[in-house]
Amino acid sequence: MSTTTKLAAPISQSERIVILDALRGIAILGILLMNIPGFALPSPAYGDPTLMNEMGTINFKTWYFVDWFLEGSQRALFSMLFGAGMVLFISRLENKTDGLWPADYFFRRQLWLLAFGLFNAFVLLWFWDVLFHYACCGMILFAFRRLPVKKLLIAAAVCLVLQTVRDNVDFYRDKKVITRGEMIAKMDTTQTKLTEIQKDQLQEMTGFKEKTSPEGKKKSMQKSLDKVRGDYAGFYEYQSERSYNSEVKYLYFGLWDILIFMFLGMAFYKSGILTGQAPVKTYWFLFIAGLGGGLVLSWLRLKPMIDYNFNFFEYTKHVKFEFYQISRTFRAVGIFGLVMLLYKSGWCNWFFNLMRPVGQMAFTNYLMQSLLVGLFFYGIGFGYFGKLERYQIYYVVGATWLLQIIWSHLWLRFFRFGPLEWAWRSLTYWKKQPMRKANTKDVMSI
Repeated sequence: MSTTTKLAAPISQSERIVILDALRGIAILGILLMNIPGFALPSPAYGDPTLMNEMGTINFKTWYFVDWFLEGSQRALFSMLFGAGMVLFISRLENKTDGLWPADYFFRRQLWLLAFGLFNAFVLLWFWDVLFHYACCGMILFAFRRLPVKKLLIAAAVCLVLQTVRDNVDFYRDKKVITRGEMIAKMDTTQTKLTEIQKDQLQEMTGFKEKTSPEGKKKSMQKSLDKVRGDYAGFYEYQSERSYNSEVKYLYFGLWDILIFMFLGMAFYKSGILTGQAPVKTYWFLFIAGLGGGLVLSWLRLKPMIDYNFNFFEYTKHVKFEFYQISRTFRAVGIFGLVMLLYKSGWCNWFFNLMRPVGQMAFTNYLMQSLLVGLFFYGIGFGYFGKLERYQIYYVVGATWLLQIIWSHLWLRFFRFGPLEWAWRSLTYWKKQPMRKANTKDVMSI
């Protein structure tokens, strides 16, 4: 066989790592649980329950549970699996051939992923797309693929420190805007004429205060409602700008955020933790230490938000330190430990078998969420944007989960790949892949 034919050949079903497929399924469904407020609720109301009079209601309890327990954890799990998948993809190629072929296919694969991410952001108009970021970060990780477990864990810890520093640098810049502006506001302008620089600094503080005030946020919320419910031209202009900010600015400000969990995923895969080969006591430690510490930190993070009634000006003025990434890392590791304990127990085999096809079609299911849920909420579709209460939007999540579970099981009875997995693999190897199974025991792709 030619090199391309040999490398592109699908692996057998027996070669698949079952728990990785199941974890991908859990993560891809969990991501929708986190993304649904962005699809369904206007900005900035999806993160501020005061704007739609949700305080003290079931909607506030829903917001609190999601942000306290789950927020950021599913994206973290998916990032871990991406890091592990990268090592798995390259190592399998390197076992089959020498030279530059593994690198060639890997970078081609990442560039096509980047293209799919741009499609998600600017065609399907999902402004919280992660594929673009994963494509870029994956190419960075290529240089670290041979590091041993200990050094990968150190790299993850360094990224956690760097992201926490990055968050606090930005946070203290905002603090400086407030402190400097309030000092200028106290000056007696009848005695001292403000310089142009002082006027700009005062205007910067005033603008920050107005933007984060209830009135300013309600104005932003109304703009979001009008644009997303409006005609296609206005909606595209608004949503594509949000996509641009997410793709470009988040890659700059949140680079370390993604790399934390990709490095963790690489380390956990190489050590056998991610594939269920570690001792049970390891998962108990991850579960207890992760969720125990993470939920306390999460409570401490949310308390001042609530105390200051989600007024970010007052929050920034009084809070001393941002530790979101630390909280998120602990919680994500704890939830991962819990899932792995269930897997090791054998009590929930039915659940992992249910999730496995969803994970084998994770790429297709992720983009289908953008299409299906977007059409349900956007004004160019069924127009339910901003019309459901917060707790009700999770009914849409449940319906989408059910649809994707059924769809994934049925599809993989007859086909080797999900449709977008097939397209991605064919583009990576620049060779059309076989799609239909010859029989029910036929091979599937990684």
